Amino acid sequence: MKKVLKVIGLILGVAVVGVIGAMAYVKLALPDVGAAPEMKIEITPARLERGEYLAQHVALCADCHGTRDFSRFSGPMVPGTVGKGGELFDQKMGFPGSFTSKNITPYGIGDWTDGEIYRAITTGVSRDGHAFFPVMPYPYYGRMNEEDVKSIVAYLRSLKPIESQPADSRPDFPMNFILNTIPKEADPMPLPSPGDELATGKYLTTLAGCAECHTPVQQGQIIPEKMFSGGRAFDLPTGTVYTANITPDKATGIGSWTKEAFVARFRAYADSGYVPPKVGPNEMQTIMPWTMYGGMKPEDLGAIYTYLMSVQPIDNPVPQKFKPREPEVASR
Repeated sequence: MKKVLKVIGLILGVAVVGVIGAMAYVKLALPDVGAAPEMKIEITPARLERGEYLAQHVALCADCHGTRDFSRFSGPMVPGTVGKGGELFDQKMGFPGSFTSKNITPYGIGDWTDGEIYRAITTGVSRDGHAFFPVMPYPYYGRMNEEDVKSIVAYLRSLKPIESQPADSRPDFPMNFILNTIPKEADPMPLPSPGDELATGKYLTTLAGCAECHTPVQQGQIIPEKMFSGGRAFDLPTGTVYTANITPDKATGIGSWTKEAFVARFRAYADSGYVPPKVGPNEMQTIMPWTMYGGMKPEDLGAIYTYLMSVQPIDNPVPQKFKPREPEVASR
């Protein structure tokens, strides 16, 4: 009996040591994406224009690293807040921790090298080596062409410094360990050839992270076989939003939409006369940043439509776009 207990004790001891060793490796040796590249990015008018377009209307750096006004439909950007950070993504929204977007104006990252900013965008690894939570969709940004990343870095350098020191992010257990395993080395896509609408659409859809919101998740992970089929839930102050099926399924997706209707749906929010209406308690709201995506060029939106029409149609009804928050019952 004593031998059996000794063997059990030995096995448990080895297991504990193994677990501690694995945890130490994940915490201390990861993420491992290599050093920040040595680079000095020349700021040119072309890069500033391209970088602003990508950051404001495609990759939407401004979406999370600015302040959105959710008292109005689609949470338009509050003027003068681009880059200041401070947007909170926490447990109330279904995230495994409390994650706060960083200040990416020169006030926040002015002393970072171009290579450190480049690495942060494409791999999700900060200047000090810690991993960002992928609410910043760096797995998609890692596919961005190198020149486009450089254009965004150039644009960020041009932002007006805003004095703001957002809180540190705090992942819950076990995400504080899992987080270090997520960053991977960048795998940039080539820039599509002019006129190749399908390739352009695939590239822009990747940069825009359409799949991130428009795909159901299971245990926090996207379900690959249901890509773009919608139904993902997002909790907002006024209620819960369910994303649309954007596959070409005719019954439950956008298969019956024309390209013109698709483009017009976005461009309506770019109209200079459009003012997002006020949204009251429990009224229809959306997490979709229409006013930002609406600034995409019509030809780019048309390319995205062409790409979406090429993906697998998936029958996935999303019967409810918005569920109002139930009123709290007063305690007796």
